[in-house]
Amino acid sequence: MRKVWMAVGSAMLLVLLAYSQVRAGNEAPVQRFGSVIGVKEEKIPYYKELHAACWPGVLAKIKECNIQNYSIYLHQLDDGQYYLFSYFEYAGTDFEADMKKMAADEETQRWWKETDPCQFPVKHRKEGEAWASMEEVFHCE
Repeated sequence: MRKVWMAVGSAMLLVLLAYSQVRAGNEAPVQRFGSVIGVKEEKIPYYKELHAACWPGVLAKIKECNIQNYSIYLHQLDDGQYYLFSYFEYAGTDFEADMKKMAADEETQRWWKETDPCQFPVKHRKEGEAWASMEEVFHCE
């Protein structure tokens, strides 16, 4: 019985060591991203329908490009317009290369041909952005 407990204890120690190495920065730190874009009110039902049955190839490409914990939220602001807020975590080491890989994917391009007409860019965004980047001002784990 003692050998079993020693094996369990050793396994737990290895897990704790691996976790502490990740926490100590021995792997690429996860980067968090928030962004916002407008959504056309008449397109909201279609946008929801698309995302309720997101294409498997699109989901696979998202994961392949090191994106995790990805969520999109919908909200109507006081101006009467509807907006989408996106949050995701990037766990890779070359964000630009992964985003280029995603943009080159044929199924993802077809997906964007469905979703892009549902959206409109917000006024204050960087040049070249569709979804406007947001500044993180607070995070708590």
